[in-house]
Amino acid sequence: MIELDQLVKKFGNLTAVDHISLKIPRGEFFAVLGPNAAGKTTMIKMLTGLIKPTSGSARICGFDVQTQPLEARQRLAYVPDFPFLYDKLTAWEFFRFIGQLFHLDAARIEKNAQELVARFHLAEFADRSLEGLSHGTRQRVAIVAALLHDPEVFVIDEPMVGLDPQHGRIVKDVLKERSLAGMTVLVSTHQLSIAEEMADRIGIINNGKLIAVGTREELHKQSGGSGQLEEIFLSLTAEAK
Repeated sequence: MIELDQLVKKFGNLTAVDHISLKIPRGEFFAVLGPNAAGKTTMIKMLTGLIKPTSGSARICGFDVQTQPLEARQRLAYVPDFPFLYDKLTAWEFFRFIGQLFHLDAARIEKNAQELVARFHLAEFADRSLEGLSHGTRQRVAIVAALLHDPEVFVIDEPMVGLDPQHGRIVKDVLKERSLAGMTVLVSTHQLSIAEEMADRIGIINNGKLIAVGTREELHKQSGGSGQLEEIFLSLTAEAK
């Protein structure tokens, strides 16, 4: 469902993403880890079509993000670490707007939004202007809007930003349920606990390179560490410097 083929992004003399190739199949929950400035967000921005790769390609459900952008984006949802919302709209107005962008009919928008609003505990905020909501509530609104069209691929950068433990648990549960039902999930995070708890496989990026991919057990063998993800991560990123 996600395919990266020798993906490269250069900014002048800096190679932010260095020949990354990766395949993430349907229904897999994949977590990307890496130090600051490792290239994670740049890779995601190329995958979601926000920036153009220097070379290589990214495909969503078989559609090239650069040459078939509408087909790819119709199947994709993306929530950045600081999502943009139209602050003068209410949450309900925003959901209807997003649903219309994906050509959903009014009945489906209302049905999906009602279910997601209830699941994410947003009912009391749904008629309020977005500009007055807390960061954590805005994050939940962004996730609901992204899930509204039942995407086949869901990409989220730092999903727990601003969320309290209760709502963080809801996000984890919903994403795992959707993954088990067939949605491919790609999460980029600094929180090793999310990768350890949720991911089927983990990828580690350092200095623009994908230096390791596998289950925690496979990464443990590669690193020679104790089996704790923190030690595996530190060992592999230290070796790659």
